[in-house]
Amino acid sequence: MIKRLLRLIYERHSLEKLDIKDFSRIKTNGMRFTVRAFEAKGLGHVSIMTGSGYLGLMRMDTVMVVPREKDLPLYSYDRIYAMGNDTLIVELYDTLLEPANFNELEWIKKKYKHIPERDPGLHWYDSIKLKESISKKAKKEYSDELDELALAHFEAYLDTIVNKVDNKDLKLKKTKKYVKDLLANGGPSTDVFIESFGKRQTERFFKRALFGTDK
Repeated sequence: MIKRLLRLIYERHSLEKLDIKDFSRIKTNGMRFTVRAFEAKGLGHVSIMTGSGYLGLMRMDTVMVVPREKDLPLYSYDRIYAMGNDTLIVELYDTLLEPANFNELEWIKKKYKHIPERDPGLHWYDSIKLKESISKKAKKEYSDELDELALAHFEAYLDTIVNKVDNKDLKLKKTKKYVKDLLANGGPSTDVFIESFGKRQTERFFKRALFGTDK
């Protein structure tokens, strides 16, 4: 799926691979991850993380899109394969400078409403998480449909008509605030990184590789 999602970006934006140095391979909580980061011209920062662990019984893929040139929300894709379950989590965070129409994303969500929902729980960032986000957990027989949902939703996200960002400093400021709050308040994956690396190293990883806010 990572290759298919990346292809959707590449079809619209040229990609330049970034040097993230010691963060290209990391290990945490029994999982080994390969991390890559790109500059997507006309869009912003893109990071990809693929991992496996527990004797191959668990796999996890992550894609982050941090818009800087298009006024889109911050995009986070997580896919977890474990214990015969396939979990899809797509979260859109409001880093918008102006309101936008995401009706197409909502329509795609409704098309796949028959796939079992996952309870995301309550988190500090719920107030900035857009309702077009996705949270699904199902058995592997739904995997093909989860692929279809993820691809259609991501394509609609990339093709959403929004303005180019004129005030890049303000756009970056909104992203930096989200990252700062994430480090301060935590989250399911953030807590794992902090426990493994410590807060300072996690902050470096987030800013350099995952969100690209240290530019």
